[in-house]
Amino acid sequence: MRRLLSSTAAAVILLAAGGACAAAPVTTAGSKGATFATVTTQLPRDVRPSHYDLAFTPDADKMSFKARVKISIEVVEPTATVTLQAADLTFDKAEIAGPKGERIGAAAVKVDAEAQTASFTFAKPLAKGKYVLSIDYAGKIYTQAAGLFALDYETETGKKRALYTQFENSDARRFIPSWDEPFYKATYRVEATVPTGQMALSNMPVAASKDIGGGKTVVTFATSPKMSTYLLFFGLGEFDRASVKVAGVDVGVVTKKGDTPKAEFALKSAADILPWYNDYFGTPYPLPVLDNIAAPGRSQFFSAMENWGAIFYFEYAMLLDPKISTETDKQNVFTTVAHEMAHQWFGDLVTMAWWDDLWLNEGFASWMEGRATEHFHPEWNSALAAVGGREYAMGLDALSTTHPVVQHVETVEQASQAFDGITYQKGEAVIRMLESYVGHDAWRDGVRAYMKTHAHGNTVSDDLWQAVETAAKKPIKAIAHDFTLQPGVPLITVDGATCAAGKTTLTFTQGEFSKDAPNKTPLAWRTPVTVKAVGGGEAKTLVTGGKGSVTVEGCGPVVVNAGQSGYFRVRYGAERFAGIANSFARLPAIDQLGVMSDAWSMGLAGYQPATDFLELAKATPADADPQVLSKVAGVYATIDAYYEGMPAERAKFRAFAIAKLRPLLAKVGWTAQAGEPDTIAILRANLIGTLGGLGDPDVVAEAIRRFKADKTDPAAIPGPLRRTILGVVAKGADAATWDTIHAQAQAEKTPLIKAQLYSLLASSEDEALAKRALELALTPEPGETMSSTMISRVADNFPDMTFDWAVANKDAVNAKVDTSSRTRFIPGLGAGSSNPVMADKIKAYAAANLAEGSRKEAEKAAASVLNRAKIRQDRLPAITAWVAKAG
Repeated sequence: MRRLLSSTAAAVILLAAGGACAAAPVTTAGSKGATFATVTTQLPRDVRPSHYDLAFTPDADKMSFKARVKISIEVVEPTATVTLQAADLTFDKAEIAGPKGERIGAAAVKVDAEAQTASFTFAKPLAKGKYVLSIDYAGKIYTQAAGLFALDYETETGKKRALYTQFENSDARRFIPSWDEPFYKATYRVEATVPTGQMALSNMPVAASKDIGGGKTVVTFATSPKMSTYLLFFGLGEFDRASVKVAGVDVGVVTKKGDTPKAEFALKSAADILPWYNDYFGTPYPLPVLDNIAAPGRSQFFSAMENWGAIFYFEYAMLLDPKISTETDKQNVFTTVAHEMAHQWFGDLVTMAWWDDLWLNEGFASWMEGRATEHFHPEWNSALAAVGGREYAMGLDALSTTHPVVQHVETVEQASQAFDGITYQKGEAVIRMLESYVGHDAWRDGVRAYMKTHAHGNTVSDDLWQAVETAAKKPIKAIAHDFTLQPGVPLITVDGATCAAGKTTLTFTQGEFSKDAPNKTPLAWRTPVTVKAVGGGEAKTLVTGGKGSVTVEGCGPVVVNAGQSGYFRVRYGAERFAGIANSFARLPAIDQLGVMSDAWSMGLAGYQPATDFLELAKATPADADPQVLSKVAGVYATIDAYYEGMPAERAKFRAFAIAKLRPLLAKVGWTAQAGEPDTIAILRANLIGTLGGLGDPDVVAEAIRRFKADKTDPAAIPGPLRRTILGVVAKGADAATWDTIHAQAQAEKTPLIKAQLYSLLASSEDEALAKRALELALTPEPGETMSSTMISRVADNFPDMTFDWAVANKDAVNAKVDTSSRTRFIPGLGAGSSNPVMADKIKAYAAANLAEGSRKEAEKAAASVLNRAKIRQDRLPAITAWVAKAG
């Protein structure tokens, strides 16, 4: 699953109710795959499924469906009751039969809505053996992405409705009564009775299709391989499909009618990636079809989902529309396709046994998307983007509310909250570090062995460590355990540096970087460290026991964590940092970005002057890598946000920042040049957006001029800049401009553009217009899945007001949010506040509205508020003084 990251609400993750598990502790010892007897489960261990034969009829108009499922089961311990998971389902009847169809008896059905289970009790106990459990039932079609759900969209010929499914982590139970846990893999045969003329999709190709009259067609799909429930998929609507044959697989894209041209880049990317992944993983993709399915709408939780053979995407994550799409969109499409395709192996073919090891899915898919991008698009310099992902993870990991990468999960709600930056971005960063430590080839050999050994099975983390250790002939398990079984960020402090005979010897101390607990006793990590002298050599060491040293050729300044493969912060001390700053222009771009990131985060946390970043920014050459320049612009925008409510200080900082960024925009210009790198196009948009946000009068005036000229001059707003230019206009919009954008949104028929316009309505810095956007979000007008995005956008500018409004309208707001995302959404709206009172409000909301085990995200939001308040109080004065001096 490709998770969303948001500047305020973070990312809203899947929620489903659930009771306590029959649990095993977090695994730390070697294992050759998980076993039925020991895996964590919320169900009795006396029965397990092997096959589901599902026939159902959806009624999109009535938002409901009827179904019958025949589940082949094995009773491993005699029992009179079979319990499985079910949510929002009603049952007509159930009966049990022998494996050859001989009827044994009917069942009494008992539903536990809170535990999300249904129990089927028979007159006599079932002996050990194989049976077929048949269940007739009905269920709901939802308006948000959970279970079987509907998405409505506008077309030139009127409103249309399409159906899709979303099951991760625990929402298959809303569609099919099942053993809805990752360990209980089974095969699936799906039959759907659908409106004739509509296209039905599932994980496997259509095996048969029969028109039965009355406007109905029965579509039967081929039987799937063994897989977990959360990977099952169904889609239905007025679709188009285009495909190519690659490595014996029918690789396709599926869109709304008329949209396949917008999916050409996604199709080409998938076709390129598939044979490369076949080779890298050493195991060919095992299904006959691999569809990439684009759907209108949005979710606060995810942008794409790795259903085996039928990957689901929201349109903005897969389609490119020349009217509005940017170079960033293009890169995001590639990385999203690469991420979800990596899941076809890591997650689908080999699945974590339980949600403790979710990172085996998500951390690896995040890492693999980077590897694929580096291979197919080296011009994007995607290794620098990985530094940004690591920074996001460290930002979470340095707060006391963090958790280990591998964390024990006892309830489904806790599983839902495991989908976060620690699981994804820290998981990815740890993999990059370990891959660098053992070598790319050894790492790949270990991954190949892991895939071969555990194909169609379930694993825990140590299964992977064992495979890599064996392939690399180098111990990594202890290092891996340090970084995945305990939380936090190591801090490597350079204690000393001496030069003799043309070589520099560094000595290190390992501590722990923390943003809110600076005096805590540090944990210990075995930490791989790479160093490189400016103009000299490179050397590696493993810091153990809290101490380390390394000698490197050369006597110039030395960059610690050279290449940025390590997951740790670096503290140099004033003298050594000054040496690096003086040589900053000579560093590779990735080390410029890494040193900058450390300086900024360490400065905000008080480990070094917060102004050190500004010194590095001043030393950054104008021809630096565009991603480095974008980092400078991004931090300037962040500092500006901290000055909220301080107009005099903000005005002085804005004057400084504008003066620094204007020459960069002048250099790249407003107009793209033929043959320019994609990274320059992205920098141009970032600079215009940042300068517009800082209130640069020239940029704001030019954006308004182009906005007004757009009706008569097709060149006024190029597609790649449309979002940026309209964003500047919308941010400073008056009531008349807001009304103009609103009218455009109401008239727009293309879902991608329509969603963008409604998002712009929520981005105004005028509080009265922001309140209008909030009220609009509670109406049906923007679309059921767009409302929560609008609310989050308003919170970007007005976190305190938006949070208070959302609490006052709690039920109405929750009705517009993914049902699986409600524990995060409202608390996250306040996370961007710098008022300590907001932290108390968030905690009070959580105590009153969330179960005790479901408050982790609210605790993170409260911690973020307190950290922001601390930065304003403790760090901003020094920045203000530095700016005054520099100005």
